[in-house]
Amino acid sequence: MVGDTGDYGQARRPDASGHRAVVQEDDVRIEAWAASRENCLAETVVAMVECFADVSGVRPTGVGRIRLDEASDDDLLAALLDEILYRLQVYGQVPVDVEADEAEGGLDVRLAVAGLTDVRVTGPVPTDVAWEELRIGPGPYGWSCAVTVDG
Repeated sequence: MVGDTGDYGQARRPDASGHRAVVQEDDVRIEAWAASRENCLAETVVAMVECFADVSGVRPTGVGRIRLDEASDDDLLAALLDEILYRLQVYGQVPVDVEADEAEGGLDVRLAVAGLTDVRVTGPVPTDVAWEELRIGPGPYGWSCAVTVDG
């Protein structure tokens, strides 16, 4: 399960994970961090969902799987978030829990999902992932990423 939403600017432990989101004019800037690339990607999905929905206490009604072929880290981040938005827009599925694992030749992601009608919508549903200033990479305390989603 993903971690704490503590302040990114504070000193981090190597095993810490978390995220924060900053609402801007028509979009939201998300920053996430975790010990591994896979956990950082999962943390980013949770942060994106929290921008528009309260899923606390919501029981999943299904499980979805996403298989992403090996690509650059930035491409994996964009492809994962695009897939989450696609499932939201086409099927009305909202992830309530996310697990990502490295797999031979790519990334496997498991989503526990609920219907959009089963969650409390708290803001505009994102519609797109901006490629500008999208980044993910390792650092001295694990992995971190930043991305902007349009609302």
